[in-house]
Amino acid sequence: MPVVVVESPAKAKTINKYLGDNYTVLASYGHVRDLPPKDGSVDTDADFEMKWEVASDSKKHVKAIADALKDDNALILATDPDREGEAISWHLQEALTKRKSIKKDTPVSRVVFNQITKKAVTEAMDNPRQVDMPLVEAYLARRALDYLVGFNLSPVLWRKLPGAKSAGRVQSVTLRLIVEREMEIEAFRAREYWSVKALLSTPRGQEFEARLTTLAGKKLDKFDLGDATQAEMAVQAITSRDLSVVSVEAKPASRNPSAPFMTSTLQQEASRKFGMGARQTMSTAQRLYEAGHITYMRTDGIDMAPEAVTMARDAIKDRYGAEYVPGEPRIYKNKAKNAQEAHECIRPTDMTKDAGSLNLEADQRKLYDLIWKRTLACQMASARMERTTVEIGSKDEQVGLRANGQVVLFDGFLRVYEEGRDDVVDEDDKRLPQISEGDKMDKRAVTPEQHFTQPPPRYTEATLVKRMEELGIGRPSTYASIVTTIQDREYVRKDGNRLIPEDKGRLVTAFLENYFRRYIGYDFTADLENQLDQVSAADANYKDVLHRFWRDFSAAIGETSELRITEVLEKINEVLEPHLFPPTEDGGDPRLCPHCGAGRLSMRTARSGGAFIGCSNYPECRYTRPFGPPDPEAEKSAIPPDGKLLGTDAGDEIRVFKGRFGPYVQRGPVTEENKKPPRQSVPKDWPAEELELDRALMLLSLPRQIGPHPEDGIMVWSNIGRYGPYLKHAESTSDRGGTNANLESLDEVFTVGMNRAVQLLAEKVASRGGRGKAAKPIREMGEHPDLGGDVNVMEGKYGPYVKWEKVNATIPKEIEPADLTMERAVELIEEKLAKSPAKRKAATKKKAPAKKAAAKKPAAKKAPAKKPAAKKAAPKTD
Repeated sequence: MPVVVVESPAKAKTINKYLGDNYTVLASYGHVRDLPPKDGSVDTDADFEMKWEVASDSKKHVKAIADALKDDNALILATDPDREGEAISWHLQEALTKRKSIKKDTPVSRVVFNQITKKAVTEAMDNPRQVDMPLVEAYLARRALDYLVGFNLSPVLWRKLPGAKSAGRVQSVTLRLIVEREMEIEAFRAREYWSVKALLSTPRGQEFEARLTTLAGKKLDKFDLGDATQAEMAVQAITSRDLSVVSVEAKPASRNPSAPFMTSTLQQEASRKFGMGARQTMSTAQRLYEAGHITYMRTDGIDMAPEAVTMARDAIKDRYGAEYVPGEPRIYKNKAKNAQEAHECIRPTDMTKDAGSLNLEADQRKLYDLIWKRTLACQMASARMERTTVEIGSKDEQVGLRANGQVVLFDGFLRVYEEGRDDVVDEDDKRLPQISEGDKMDKRAVTPEQHFTQPPPRYTEATLVKRMEELGIGRPSTYASIVTTIQDREYVRKDGNRLIPEDKGRLVTAFLENYFRRYIGYDFTADLENQLDQVSAADANYKDVLHRFWRDFSAAIGETSELRITEVLEKINEVLEPHLFPPTEDGGDPRLCPHCGAGRLSMRTARSGGAFIGCSNYPECRYTRPFGPPDPEAEKSAIPPDGKLLGTDAGDEIRVFKGRFGPYVQRGPVTEENKKPPRQSVPKDWPAEELELDRALMLLSLPRQIGPHPEDGIMVWSNIGRYGPYLKHAESTSDRGGTNANLESLDEVFTVGMNRAVQLLAEKVASRGGRGKAAKPIREMGEHPDLGGDVNVMEGKYGPYVKWEKVNATIPKEIEPADLTMERAVELIEEKLAKSPAKRKAATKKKAPAKKAAAKKPAAKKAPAKKPAAKKAAPKTD
């Protein structure tokens, strides 16, 4: 049987169903090789030779494919139909050739299908080709560029900016977008303006609203009414005049549907309508694709196969009637820069199936419904409307008002779907009453409204992806990972649905803009993507692209070797001054130290990483504050360098300090006679800035003696430790022996009595004897459909997981345990089994019927393999 290799076990299962028993279908589990995370993996002195290594997790998968080739010497590479998929096929062919599993007479072919349906898979198998080397070379160039940037630029960041984690070819450019938008918001100054609306009534008593557009015979601009006085004068001008209808103009209008989804627009719409992040959207779409429900989800294309258009038109006619089908099919063409992969749009494989007809998990159901509706809508008739504009004025033409209205005459595609908006703009689309020219208007109310101009909105994941697409930065396969990476690096945080740069992200951007400006330039990054597209089209040599890039980039890296950290920090101080040291209300020097009144404030870096604002008079003045603009409220309650005095007790000053390992309270000062006065750490649940004397004294009273244990007379203590409040049953709190038991709250440390303490300690001792007892499932799912045995959902230390026999498979974060289907649970178990040959073998034995066989002598046990040495982590790139 020919060996067919796909990327995931779920996809393998679906394809195996279509191909039948004549093929062996195996999964590669993604990329099988990568560049080792060490210097020299891309040899710039040897014409950019790349040294690949089979990942430890992938060795067993490559071996499984190699073993299968022993039985049938034919290999069919059926990985995903994009640049990454082509690269995986190439890696597999190279790795199998290197281990001599592919011989001279081994037929190797490449097949691609844009959807996992029986027809598409069968057609692909009938039309094999060879691996597309220009597409592979574009991947090699991209991977080499990402390695060279990440492996050379990240160490520069580590040396010059302690606390920075990494830089990347596209990651850093995307971060720059977010930082620049935040700087625009901070530099924004709101401007006041007013508008005036009138509630009017027709002669028939029907009310509607109109807004003032002309005053003193002059057309009003946005800022003409700049304050309340001017607005009130406008109100008086309206109320003192009789108004009548000057004109009524009704115009027909139409709205056309949006194009079908490609990767970026699907991510944007899923974010708008469901709040789904880019990563969650793509993982959900991946499962829909692998189950055969939608076409391939990484695409720049918005065109649709002719047979799919016909299928959509038929489905529209059947569901909604012939009037919803336009006379001619709609044709969509790409507008985005660098549309490169010639795939179809993202659409259902069967237009007749809506979300309700499929057995899907909650997230999959929502996303499929979105794709299905958008696809049908894109081939539906336009919506027809009538837009009416009513002009109202006074006889002397000094005052003019306008009312707009809209009536939908035929809903067309709006019956199925309407695209969401990122930032809602007010639209006057109300339905107006019957109004005729010359009608007298009765004024029911005239109301002024105050407004302020708004700063540009922060990016959401959706609008960020849209902007990246407009600029030609990144590609469909990378959008989700880039947006996720800058959050994982803690350069950006998500607040609600908006992306806000952390101070660490500002630092990195400021550094790169000053010392590597060209390489985080939007045009430069987009041009590099263009060059990679030329490589994939066989119009450019990828080694030439690498040589041109490396010549200038290596020189820029070399120029930073002489930079001193103090020089870098002063430059960043200068760039970030408007953010770190904004002008003070009294016009004083914003960089003057508020503690000593003499030193200058500047950004400094800590040994442990990160940054803070400190005084130039250090160590005489130890004033510090967090990195970022000053917070007057926080300053009031802040803990100064010499501690914050909380009060006195028994003649001793009680102060709270900021220490190296966190805040602590202290009784009395450090003196020659008392070098170690009593101290106690402040728990995280008690904000140190808000700490009061009574609580400080409670902390200084710890550890607390509850009393001798009634059974053995050994002391029982309560205390706050590294992992929270606890009890200790031992001769002293420094005793490493004894029994410890957790307390539920901080308050219990000071209130727990002996009875409760004895009970908790006894439960702790009993629980030690109960180790290994089976935990109760939080959901019983039933018997495994293929292998038998109970499948349960359990609550684990690191989140819920599926348990079958001795297999524990983590449930992805985006799936609620209550929504988990048996089909998805089996997939998770299958993926886990694939990573453990021993468990896979045991599961296969369980499934197979028992056969009587002659007793065999057990094979000698092999010596356990040595664990490979731990590798140094490489900087992650795009």
